[in-house]
Amino acid sequence: MAEAANTQQDRRRVERLALRLTATMRDGRSSRVRARVIDMSTHGCRVECTSPVEEDSWVWLSIAGLENQYCRVAWNCQEFIGLEFERPLSEAVFEKLLADQGQLPETTIKELRSIASRTHWLARSATDDQIAILADLSRKCAVDSFVEALRTGERGKGR
Repeated sequence: MAEAANTQQDRRRVERLALRLTATMRDGRSSRVRARVIDMSTHGCRVECTSPVEEDSWVWLSIAGLENQYCRVAWNCQEFIGLEFERPLSEAVFEKLLADQGQLPETTIKELRSIASRTHWLARSATDDQIAILADLSRKCAVDSFVEALRTGERGKGR
């Protein structure tokens, strides 16, 4: 179990950063569905979406301020999906997206905590191949919520 989590972490080319962006996702057969970006790197992102997708299928991801991205579904587990961009984002585009996002609001920090709790709970009844994915997502969201809460506190003290 720990080996699977480490393997997924080793495979990742670039560290993902916490974001909460509204997006839409569609494959070639269905209409657009709403999704929320949880975190992103220049090479891909994790999204939360209630519509099922098949692993290794291809979808279009639309995010305001970003060119539509053609993505491979690297993994899916419950309502969480890992997407790999067909063409990585340039550093400049990614930095602008981060700058446009700005400081994460308190509601987003609460959402990250909620995802961490929910994925921890889901991992308790998941299959062996899903446990590592859910545990990694739970850990990442918990850490991101803590880091962002500290940043928010630091910015608040400087005012």
